[in-house]
Amino acid sequence: MNVTLPPDYSPSADEEFMNGRMQEYFRQKLVGWRVELVLESNNTLQQLQEGGVIEADIADRATTEIERSLELRTRDRARKLIAKIDDAISRVNDGSYGYCEETQEPISL
Repeated sequence: MNVTLPPDYSPSADEEFMNGRMQEYFRQKLVGWRVELVLESNNTLQQLQEGGVIEADIADRATTEIERSLELRTRDRARKLIAKIDDAISRVNDGSYGYCEETQEPISL
């Protein structure tokens, strides 16, 4: 299905739930979010590969290591989120996005 969205489109409760336009809207949102997370992860990876300045002061070194550790933890969370976004995109593609997985009832916008 190839749906073109108007630039100002926003899903509304007044339209049929998860029609083609809504599905495309959410697919684009998810894909955009995924791209953003991947770019951030790639930037982090590049920064880590470039290394950094070796801090002479032990306190500065400790701070740098803590910052790297926090960044790696954040990237790990992003990696897990990317997997969840991929699952959501799959659900958009198969038509099950927006519905409860247990009851198949629509989830409100």
